[in-house]
Parts: sequence; structure tokens; C-alpha cells
Amino acid sequence: MRADDWHLTEDVDDFHARAGEFLRSRPALHTTPLTTVERLRTRRAEAFGTPAPVLGRLERAGDVHATFCLIRGLSLTHLTPEQAGTLANHLAALGHSLPFVSADHGTASAFAEAWQRRTGATPALRSRIRLYRLGTLTPPTPVPAGQSRLVGDQDREQLMLFLREFTTDVREDVTIDTASWAGTRFADKHFTFWETPDGTPVSMAGATSMVGGMVRVDPVYTPAHLRGRGYAGAVTVEVSRAALTAGATDVVLYADPANPTSNALYQRIGYLPIAEWAVYDFASTEPEAG
Repeated sequence: MRADDWHLTEDVDDFHARAGEFLRSRPALHTTPLTTVERLRTRRAEAFGTPAPVLGRLERAGDVHATFCLIRGLSLTHLTPEQAGTLANHLAALGHSLPFVSADHGTASAFAEAWQRRTGATPALRSRIRLYRLGTLTPPTPVPAGQSRLVGDQDREQLMLFLREFTTDVREDVTIDTASWAGTRFADKHFTFWETPDGTPVSMAGATSMVGGMVRVDPVYTPAHLRGRGYAGAVTVEVSRAALTAGATDVVLYADPANPTSNALYQRIGYLPIAEWAVYDFASTEPEAG
């Protein structure tokens, strides 16, 4: 494996033209880069701020074998340990600083070890994430009283309230208000509420736009005092059904494997685990040049 097999660019259109077919070849496993690249294509610089994102593809004989997105941190598609080591050396030689790496568990671990060898930065496991893909949608019974409703502009305050509670629950450091809304990762998603018969929103689920036949359900949230009543399952089913109706071939979602309640719920309604993800943080260490 040679470093010059990796091609780096800040030109999202060029990257999409060269790596798009590879990403679409496995839409479920490539859910994050597919949605990331689509957001870059549609929103450009405002999507992720500065510094400019760096996109990379591993290419040999005209075929793309892997990609990465360097935006705040490094997100990778699957790599062998050798490929991970070559990329770590290449990025360090170019002077890139990496706050974290996110990838399937094997890839993330291999890269974290290679980055530590190359830069001395000690990796710390921040989180593990389980990726699910929808098999046969199986609505739970009984269905709680109420109905689903698409979230409109008039619901923005309620939606932002739910999202602030959600990000606090998952310890995500983000500001969500009217001024910051357009820059959040939630602004491009489509949301659905589950409402009680009197019209009170009690749960929500979001979904990405379809890319390469793939829709990702994200996030799903019910306030703590309303949990255990079937609301999350009901709204997740409605969002999943809407994705299938729109023509999605792959409907996916991420879940915290340490949360047995949500994992059991997703499996009851038809989601099957397909991969384990990991995120490693790195101490602030400047890479060696050369």
C-alpha cells in the first residue's frame, strides 16, 4: 500500500464524481459519508464551517476501495490494518491534526493504534455505536393512542426543545436555538411527532433525505417522563414506513449498544444489527512532519 494511492481534495464535486459510485455500492454501511457528502454538495461552506473539509479516496487502477471525510474529526469507511497505517502516516506527514476518528470498530481501532505510533497521541474510546438496517417492518402492538404528524414550521420551538433535551441526554455539545439552527446537523432532516389524541407531542423521530436509496432514521427521542408507553416505537415505525413508501432500499439507524431498551425496541420492529462502530478521541498532539 502506497501513500500516493490516497487522493485528497477539498473539491466536493470532484470527490462525488470519483467516489460516489463506491459509496452508493454499500448504502447502509456508508450511511454517514453519503449524507455528509450530500450536505456538502447542497450547502457548501456553510454546512460545516472552517477549516474547509478534506475528502479522500483510496484508489488503485481506477477503482475506489475506501474513503474518508476530515471534518472536525476523521470519518472512515472500512480499512484493513495496512490501509489504516498508510493513511495515518500520510495524514501525519501532511500536518493534519485529528481530534477523533470514527469508523467501524476494527477500522477505528487499527487507525487509532497507527496514529498513536506515528504521532504519540493516546487514543481514548469515547463511544461505541451499533448500526442497524431495517429488515421486515413489524409495527408493535398495541399501538399507543394518538397518531403521527409531520413537523412543520409552526412546530419549530417544540422541536428545538425536544432536540435540546436529546442532545443533553447523549452529551452532545451543541447549541440549538433560532440563531444556530441552520448550522446544526438537524437542520437538513425531516421530523415527525407522535401526538396524543389531544394533540400533545410526546415523541419525535427524524430522518435524512434519501441518498443512494438510503434513509437514516436519526434522532429518536421521547422525554424521560413519557417513556415506556410505546411512543418511540410508534413514531419510529411511521418514519421507517414513510422511507419505504418513498422508495428507500436501505433504512438504517444508529443506537447505543449500552442501552438495552432502545436496542430491544429497534429489533422488535424489524431492525437488524449489521455493524459495530467506535469513536476514539486523541489528545492534542501535533503530528510530526516529514
